[in-house]
Amino acid sequence: MEESDSVSDATAVADSHSIRIPAPAATGRSLCERADRMTETEFQIVKSIGFVLAFALAVAIQRFRPHRTLAGSWQTNSQLWALNALVLGVACAGCACTVSRWAMDAGLGLLNQDVMLAGLAIPISLLGMDLVSYFWHRANHQLRFLWRFHQAHHSDPDFTVTTALRFHPGELLLALPVRLLAVVILGVPIAGVIVFEVIFAFANFCVHGNIDLTEKIERLLGGVLITPALHRRHHGRESRLLDTNYGTIFSFWDRLFGSYGESRSDVRIDTGLPGLESALGAMEILTLPARGTFRGR
Repeated sequence: MEESDSVSDATAVADSHSIRIPAPAATGRSLCERADRMTETEFQIVKSIGFVLAFALAVAIQRFRPHRTLAGSWQTNSQLWALNALVLGVACAGCACTVSRWAMDAGLGLLNQDVMLAGLAIPISLLGMDLVSYFWHRANHQLRFLWRFHQAHHSDPDFTVTTALRFHPGELLLALPVRLLAVVILGVPIAGVIVFEVIFAFANFCVHGNIDLTEKIERLLGGVLITPALHRRHHGRESRLLDTNYGTIFSFWDRLFGSYGESRSDVRIDTGLPGLESALGAMEILTLPARGTFRGR
């Protein structure tokens, strides 16, 4: 009896000191639970840190592997970014955090319906939100009213990391309810919003970067991800190139929905807005929607 008890005690001690590796689903739920307790201020701080790190890393890659010698439109693009940060800060700030928590408390959205799905909340959120971004971007090209605003983004004659900052505030305000509705329909948790926003920011900076990739890396990444060369084609001055490669993170959306266009780093593409010959300052870009549409056709 004593021998049996000692074996049980030894087994219990061994179990208590054993290393337990959490399952991915459990890890995902734990991350979401911690993020769900965030305030809007904490949400903004974490997202801002991720944004700055994403920008810094993309700039470093651009300096290390430049595609061409470009001056860039950093001054104009920075002015637009500052204005957009102010406008969105007033209009929304951390509202994605509030909307996500409201959907969770109300039991709304796909990921709030099933415990098993909740364990995969982060990858499902990333895929789902990127798909919404793909269709929204495509709509900005195909609907004339939306293109009036989106053409500001394409008006950059240079194609560098700061081009990712070049948006008309009207476009961002129009995109806001689309993004928030997607958060509700998918039931994206706060952690999912943060992960998507940071990865999307890094991808957005990189695909707009004046960056050359080696043929091997480009072939390896291009099957799944949007590369700078693929998105450079999308910013081509030829109007036929505008309607290709709408993706930001994943390239398989373009392949799946028939908008994929092949491109490589060794292909020279002149970028800019078709039909617009002169470089624009920030004030001219803000009035661009009232001036008509430029598509070179």
